[in-house]
Amino acid sequence: MVEVNLWSGLRSLTGGRQMVEVEATTTGELLRELVQAYPQLKGPIDAGVSISIDGRIIATGLAEPIPDGAEIYLMQRLRGG
Repeated sequence: MVEVNLWSGLRSLTGGRQMVEVEATTTGELLRELVQAYPQLKGPIDAGVSISIDGRIIATGLAEPIPDGAEIYLMQRLRGG
């Protein structure tokens, strides 16, 4: 199991939880499991998210491994120019 910290805008979609747990070993599995456990997250995830693993931002790439005990944050993808 990995613990995923959510940005405040997602908490209403997870029953008010700031942190949720899912079973995942890669970033792709993490996103799939989040949607399976909390179907309301599908829209925000499909719109684009970044994942922070131990302070390193992963914006693309669904095969990035998640180490045991990693600190994980699901973040809104930043846009602009």
